[in-house]
Amino acid sequence: MSKTQTTHAERRLSRRAKLAKMLRVRPSDPRDKHFEDLPVSMNASNHSVYFHTNRTDYYKGMRLFVTFPYTFVNDPMNEEYLAAVVRVEKLVGNRLGVALHLLTTV
Repeated sequence: MSKTQTTHAERRLSRRAKLAKMLRVRPSDPRDKHFEDLPVSMNASNHSVYFHTNRTDYYKGMRLFVTFPYTFVNDPMNEEYLAAVVRVEKLVGNRLGVALHLLTTV
């Protein structure tokens, strides 16, 4: 295998950009424990966001309401999305890395 070949298929549809913007995350399913998380994104693309959090409530397949970017509650520029958790990674210090796929605007 040459140095330019990879051992896995790249599934990303668009490039990621390092982007540190606050987002507001809430569960969309009433069966999930209600919470509001205000993490800062690590990177983002047209249809995805990745962030680190101290919350342990996230799981793969979870549906969420996500406001990205988020500034303050009544900002008319806030855009809310329905999103799905596609990956949860355990990080150092009991933190999680969470990857979201933005499905549609709400």
